[in-house]
Amino acid sequence: MIPLSLAEIAQIVGGRVEGDVAVTVTAPAVLDGRRAETGGLFVAFAGEHADGHDFAEQAERAGAVAVLGTRRTTLPTVVAGDSARALQSLATHVVAGLRPEMTVIGITGSQGKTSTKDLTAAVLGSLAPTVATLGNFNNALGVPITMLRAQPHTRFLVLEMGARRVGDIATLTGMVAPDVAIVLNVGKAHLGEFGSRSAIARGKAELVRGLVPGGTAILNADDARVRAMRALTDGPVLTFGRAEDADVRVQHVTLDRLGRPEFALRTADAAAAVSLPLVGAHQALNAAAAAAAGLVHGVPLEQAAAALAAAADSGQRLEVKELENGATLLDDSYNSSPGSVRSSIDALVSINGGRRIAVLGEILELGDHSESEHRSAGAYAAARADIVVGVGENVRPLADAAGERGVAVPDNAAAVDWLRANLSPRDVVLVKGSRGAHLDEVVAALE
Repeated sequence: MIPLSLAEIAQIVGGRVEGDVAVTVTAPAVLDGRRAETGGLFVAFAGEHADGHDFAEQAERAGAVAVLGTRRTTLPTVVAGDSARALQSLATHVVAGLRPEMTVIGITGSQGKTSTKDLTAAVLGSLAPTVATLGNFNNALGVPITMLRAQPHTRFLVLEMGARRVGDIATLTGMVAPDVAIVLNVGKAHLGEFGSRSAIARGKAELVRGLVPGGTAILNADDARVRAMRALTDGPVLTFGRAEDADVRVQHVTLDRLGRPEFALRTADAAAAVSLPLVGAHQALNAAAAAAAGLVHGVPLEQAAAALAAAADSGQRLEVKELENGATLLDDSYNSSPGSVRSSIDALVSINGGRRIAVLGEILELGDHSESEHRSAGAYAAARADIVVGVGENVRPLADAAGERGVAVPDNAAAVDWLRANLSPRDVVLVKGSRGAHLDEVVAALE
């Protein structure tokens, strides 16, 4: 975060200072006081079950020098009427002051956002200082937190933008209009909230509509709903995918013994071989989107390929881990959607080993489509994996659809017990579920 005194912050957000107005914030803003850095700002919210203002002392011990909230705390505090709006106003002000020297890239899609964000940050980071979303901090609080990490020397700001309903991305682009919009796909994530695939498409299209005048749209040529977004902008459009007419085309995908893709990227006048450190053939399309973002800013395809080969992911996303008993764990416990379950199952069966075991938790936010989508996921898994373990009562339709290959367990503890009793050396086990299913507990127990 650029250095700002509390007096300056108060003026920006329309608040007042309780305490020393001369205190200067020099480190990033955080929503969790335990993660504060020396010189940082703790943004406090009064929630239904806990009041963040009560944790000011905890934030101070971690290094925070001030609080942005709605009432006075033990630290010098900028008091505003609404913490979220104040945070957003502060982030908008800071980023506006760093442009046009800094370029903003927005990324959305039903699945693949976080991996593509990591890959895009690697490609652009090979050219100039880049700040990107940590993890998948992609909502109306996470985006401004990332925006505030930008510094005067930052040249690229890569923002993952998520949505649960129509209008969410428009809110984000209202804070920061992207210079480049990457739309990956229109799937079924958050189908319960959106209500239909058409509504999901409208929600994702808000990123293209929110571009700065003359901004560039990077669109998936393989997804008809995404391809149609070309009509929403008068600015340049670059496409990626396997389609023959894609501007950045993915060709000749093969997988190594750990399911990591090797492939070629081809444009009208260049080609480059890419070896990704990430698992799953679907990552090749994410890499093509990242390479397209690089091309927009002058990163040669060969340079992009080298950056992609060295990219690091955000963890808990198809992360390969070796267990003590000789089995291989594929940790994809961070989140889930119908489309990403299929990609993860494909990744599971691409890894060399013994039996393929899919441990699948609930896919949340599917609304009335929950039972049918879980059954579909179970059938898909059973057609490819040797054993399908459905974790939780709401996932029983998934285990039932897997037929003879399905195993239903009531909770995470039971899943751990089953795995400890049944996992053999050389087995490959995938653990995947929505964040609210907490399947990271299963991963931790196995490790």
